[in-house]
Amino acid sequence: MSEELISVKNCRILDGNRLCLNRLDWTMRAGEAWLVTGANGSGKADFIHALYGVNEFVKNESSGEDASLYENVFAKEEVALVSLEVAARLIAEERERDESEILDREDEGRTARAYICEVLGGSSKKNAPLPPIAARLETLPQVKLCGVEKILDRGLRYLSTGEIRRTLLCRALLSGAKLLILSDPFAGLDAASRKILLEFFDTIAKRQLSSDSTKMDFPRIILSMERFHEIPDSINRVIEFSEKKVSFCGDRSEYEKLLLEKKTADEKKRLKEKEEFIVSLKKIREDSQSLTEDFNSDEDLSFGDSLIRFEDVNVGWGDHHVLVNLNWEVKKGEHWLLQGPNGSGKTTILELITGDNMQVFREKIYLFGKKRGSGETIWDIKRRLGIVSYRLHVEYRMVGGTTLEDVIISGFKDSIGLYEEATDFERATAKAWLKLAGFNGRENESFSSLSYGEQRAILILRAAVKSPRVLILDEPCHGLDENYRTKILHLLEQIADTGTTTLLHVTHDPSEVLECEKHVLELHPGEEPMYQCKSHIPN
Repeated sequence: MSEELISVKNCRILDGNRLCLNRLDWTMRAGEAWLVTGANGSGKADFIHALYGVNEFVKNESSGEDASLYENVFAKEEVALVSLEVAARLIAEERERDESEILDREDEGRTARAYICEVLGGSSKKNAPLPPIAARLETLPQVKLCGVEKILDRGLRYLSTGEIRRTLLCRALLSGAKLLILSDPFAGLDAASRKILLEFFDTIAKRQLSSDSTKMDFPRIILSMERFHEIPDSINRVIEFSEKKVSFCGDRSEYEKLLLEKKTADEKKRLKEKEEFIVSLKKIREDSQSLTEDFNSDEDLSFGDSLIRFEDVNVGWGDHHVLVNLNWEVKKGEHWLLQGPNGSGKTTILELITGDNMQVFREKIYLFGKKRGSGETIWDIKRRLGIVSYRLHVEYRMVGGTTLEDVIISGFKDSIGLYEEATDFERATAKAWLKLAGFNGRENESFSSLSYGEQRAILILRAAVKSPRVLILDEPCHGLDENYRTKILHLLEQIADTGTTTLLHVTHDPSEVLECEKHVLELHPGEEPMYQCKSHIPN
């Protein structure tokens, strides 16, 4: 029998005093490459966090052959986790460290170079000197493998989602970790980054499968994903969670047979669910129509069809130019898809619209007929916008004790959290939206108790509830399992069909492009011009 690296028998998983999984039996042996999968809220994240050391494996009381056991050859400090949640915590840290107001200038914060060097003898203290290795970081194979050479001297808060993920992976590789846990590693990555990561995973996984894999001279990897069609070929073992229990544990070939059997039945079920979903959504929108009409009744509609206009917009930091002479206009009913590689400026464009990038005030950017900085308040802007973004998700995680019902209602108030009394109608509307998305009866649960994917689904409902003039979607399906992803895409299709909301959508996944998105702003960093506007006909 191959050497056991991690062995869990008859154990439960606890998050503090909260019971996450009642019983678990699982063993990872040398020569195995594992996939951890399951829907949002299934127990998958609880298991991953236990492997990482955030949650705890606790032995159940037992006797005889059913004796409990937890053994792990990896010490806690030898385990590294790369996930959307870790990236979110990093961004939250940078926001807390921001001293722009004290310095009376923009505080760039930690650079990618400084952050990576923290595991190479550096310090996390602000303005701490870098270790000698920092000067030759570009020459390290791990840095080249992750493709971060060109972003090392950029502040973490200026990196795109994909660039942050690659920075986290690079730091994990250089940390000396013996077990790497990669959770949804392809989410938000462009095609080139996905290829880099897939090649990296296959290289390491093939060594895991080799006959000499008992040697600990390279990191072991556990991959956690929900969407099976993206799984690398080198995976040979699968553990699946469902409703806080293990629903499958065994060979990949057996799991593929199981998926095949489910596929036909699931397709029929999804078609029926889509029809029921559309009927329910129409009823909710009809019931809440008077509320959203009252909400928008005092709007100044003198701007006509022009919702957003950029004139010769230039944005950058130091010598790094993100947007160069960008001219672009969004008109009512023109649903736009924003495309380009990681770091090309997609998120920057969205943050200029929402006001989260302060360079907006020096540029010619017009929202709803008015130039930004001409006297309008942030509330004048946000009341017409619905926003789903990585940054918003980070902000909401900082007030995670808010109930799900209050998160939805806060969409009417444009607030992070709910700080004023909601009307009975708003509460009834929030409950209806929660039921529509499969959260029926869970309205009093806290936002922080949900998995990352469930949190993202709730934030999408929050953005849609007030029927905004413009709905901004920055990788909205990040972290969503197939069930939630399908529901959200159906929801966005129906919102577009109403004619009252215009979509701005960023995604790297071709399967998430909506039929209504006929206009494309494609960014080409380093080229002249750096963008192209074109028509797009989805498959």
